[in-house]
Amino acid sequence: MSLTAVTDVTAVHAVDRPVLALADDLSGAAETAVALGLPGQVLLGPLSGGLSQAAGAGTVVVDLDSRQLTGEEAGRAVRTVTAQAPEGATLFKKVDSLLRGNLAAEAAAYAEGCAGVVIATALPPARRTVRDGVVRLDGVPLHATAAWQAESRPAPESVAAALGDVPTAPVPLAVVRGGHRALRDALTARIAQGRHPVCDAETDADLDAIARSALELGSSVRLLGTGGLAGAVGRALGRGGGSSVPGASGSAGPRGIGSPTPVSSGSSVPVSPGSLAPPESPAPPSPATTHRPLLVVVGSAEPSAAQQVTHLVAEGAHHIPLTADDLLRAGRPLVVPPEGVTVVRIAGLLAPGSARRLVAALAETVAASAYDCDLVLTGGETARRVLDALRVSHLRPVGQIHHGAVHSHTPDGRQVVTRPGSYGEADSLLRIVRALRRPASVRPVPTDHPTGVTS
Repeated sequence: MSLTAVTDVTAVHAVDRPVLALADDLSGAAETAVALGLPGQVLLGPLSGGLSQAAGAGTVVVDLDSRQLTGEEAGRAVRTVTAQAPEGATLFKKVDSLLRGNLAAEAAAYAEGCAGVVIATALPPARRTVRDGVVRLDGVPLHATAAWQAESRPAPESVAAALGDVPTAPVPLAVVRGGHRALRDALTARIAQGRHPVCDAETDADLDAIARSALELGSSVRLLGTGGLAGAVGRALGRGGGSSVPGASGSAGPRGIGSPTPVSSGSSVPVSPGSLAPPESPAPPSPATTHRPLLVVVGSAEPSAAQQVTHLVAEGAHHIPLTADDLLRAGRPLVVPPEGVTVVRIAGLLAPGSARRLVAALAETVAASAYDCDLVLTGGETARRVLDALRVSHLRPVGQIHHGAVHSHTPDGRQVVTRPGSYGEADSLLRIVRALRRPASVRPVPTDHPTGVTS
């Protein structure tokens, strides 16, 4: 496929330019949708009805649910979606900032059928940068940290190494910061040589420069990177990036779950409306008057998750700890109160290799009792399994409560918040609950900086 640059740079700033993105888990997909700019939808693949089920959405993100698949299966999932991309669409592949998952297999499949892929895996707000092609955490090379201690293999020593057999060429930081035309020419030259540019980046401004230059090369060039690059793409397209919802700012404090959340100064990040509106979904009941119960499901074994649950329970939430025996022996049905907040989590030590079985059992247990509940789902695997059990096939994101905690609506009117398991400070769950239970008159506030970011 030939490379044709977009000569009219104003074409980059088109809010109605369709965007198709792929992610390997649900929390990452939701984060990407908000970063790319709303309106949009998250589809829970595999896509039985194809992309037609998202007709009219300006931004479509497909959760491939591929983190636990084999490399061959993950590559096939990528090809299935990219083959359905609308003509002229911008394609974006979201990857983990620590380079985990089936990165090599998915990148190879993603690169098929296009002129080239511009790659930028830095995530500056989480202090994850790329210099000399090496991911660095607070300046320390990824392979010299403990970030991969739970993985079955060593951390890759560079982005190029993580991409396996995908042919790449480095784009040093000096080139990224060397001016718009020089960067665009550098990307063009590497792609013309049959290599995919791997760009250094340390700041959001670096990612903005990369995104704009890549987008000007036309839809035959695809992008691959973290949520940081997704935000840069959203800004370059004039979509504004993420948005926040009421209750998003500040510490939860000692006011109790049902208390109004104070409004900080400032305004929310604007969300530019696209010319293509997403399909209509029933609006959820107003949080000021709803009596829908709220079910918080914590599928993460992270120590921070237990601390977050403790804060929520201290403010009046009903707590249902479930042991491995409870879940695997189906010996304890959930009883969710008709009003208020209930938090469910896996309690006790987990046997090695049992996490996926327990998450699946937790999802089945929750789905049997979540018939009329709004949901807070932590952990990408947990969120996906619960929504699968409830037969939810897509989400309509409406904003973020804090970084990574994405607020969405389902077709049947539920409110759902998805969040990676290890995100957030001790009051994260309490802040999410207060935001969902806010009075309707509370105004939006700015999204804060990420804490505990993992992808």
